[in-house]
Amino acid sequence: MTTVWNPTQYAKFADERSRPFFELLARVGAPEPKLVADLGCGNGPLTLSLAQRWPQARIVGVDSSTQMLDAARDLDAQGRVEWRRADLAIWDLHDLGAIPDVIVTNATLQWIPRHLELIDAWARALPPGGWFAMQVPGNYGAPSHRLMREVAVTQPRAGELEAALKRGGSAEPATYLQVLHRAGLRVEAWETTYLHVLDPQHELTDPVLEWVKGTGLRPVLDLLTQEHERAAFEQEYAARLREAYPRTSAGVILPFRRVFAVGHRP
Repeated sequence: MTTVWNPTQYAKFADERSRPFFELLARVGAPEPKLVADLGCGNGPLTLSLAQRWPQARIVGVDSSTQMLDAARDLDAQGRVEWRRADLAIWDLHDLGAIPDVIVTNATLQWIPRHLELIDAWARALPPGGWFAMQVPGNYGAPSHRLMREVAVTQPRAGELEAALKRGGSAEPATYLQVLHRAGLRVEAWETTYLHVLDPQHELTDPVLEWVKGTGLRPVLDLLTQEHERAAFEQEYAARLREAYPRTSAGVILPFRRVFAVGHRP
C-alpha cells in the first residue's frame, strides 16, 4: 500500500522537523557541486535551501508522493529545482543523466525496506570528492510508536494495521557507518535526541497526535478510511499519548531520537 502524504499536516511543527536537516548539511563540505540530489524531498522547503546554498548547482528533488511534489512546485516560484516523482526503492540514480556530487536523504529511508542496499549503491556511485548525507528517525521503540502498535492490535482490523506498521525501520549509527565505509567513504555517524517542546501556547488538545499524523501514523490513516474506525483508533491512541507525554509548564515535551551519517569520497 502506498502512503498518502498530507503536505499541510506535515508542515505543522516545521521548525522542529527541519532542524536535523540543517545540522546534517552542516557536516557536508562540498564547495561547488555541479549536481545535488535530495532523495525523499517531501514538500520542498528544505530542498530549496540547497539551491540557496549552492546557487550554481543543478538541484533535483525526488519523491514518491504526488501531493508532496505538488506542494514543492508551488513553493518553487522561480523553477530552481527539478522535481521528479519516483519510488526510491526501484529508482536508478543514473536516470539523472549524471552522478550527483552530493546526495542528501532526510527522514526518508526508514520507509524503505532493505535500504542499506540502496545506501551502498548510491555511495559506491559517488565521484571523487562526492558527499553522501543521511538522517533517519531512530525512535521505533519510543512511546509514540510503541503505543501506536499496541492500539493497533486492539482494533477490528488488527492484522492489516500490524502489517502496515511493520514496514521499513531504521538501523543503528554504527551500521550506517560500516556500510558507507565499505563503500570507500570517509564517514562520521552520530545520533541526537531532541527534546521538542510542542504546543507551549496550549492551543492543541493532543499535540503529539498531531505530530505523528504528519509522519509515523500515515499508514494507519491510509488504511482506516471510514470515519468511525479512524475516530475509534485516534481516541484510544490519543488518550495513551497524553499519559506518556504529559503537559508541563513549558509545553508537551517530545523526545525524538535521530540517526545521522555523512560520508565523503576523497
